[in-house]
Amino acid sequence: MDVSQKRRIARLKRQARVRKKVRGTADCPRLSIFRSAKHIYAQIIEDSTGRTLAAASTIGKEVEGLNNGGNVGAAKSVGTAIAKKALDQNITKVVYDRNGFLYQGRVQALADAAREAGLKL
Repeated sequence: MDVSQKRRIARLKRQARVRKKVRGTADCPRLSIFRSAKHIYAQIIEDSTGRTLAAASTIGKEVEGLNNGGNVGAAKSVGTAIAKKALDQNITKVVYDRNGFLYQGRVQALADAAREAGLKL
């Protein structure tokens, strides 16, 4: 097993451990993120119905003018965009699901930008 497979398995273990505790309800949906090498994605999900209420990513139209979708600046743009979409739907409070990723770098920048835009995590 090479290093990348070990990292992926470790992330999936962290994801399962966190997902046991983190659930999104109608009052407080879940803000789930996914980070790849080139892009970052964010979704607001209501787990009771399984619906995605809002979504934003570096490949979407809401975040334009990015040369590189895999840096901290792009993550801040996605955080601001997802917070704006959530506030448009009267969603002010969400629970943050980092999806097994470590809370640093782009994951932290997205959360901080969403907080600054008015979303309570």
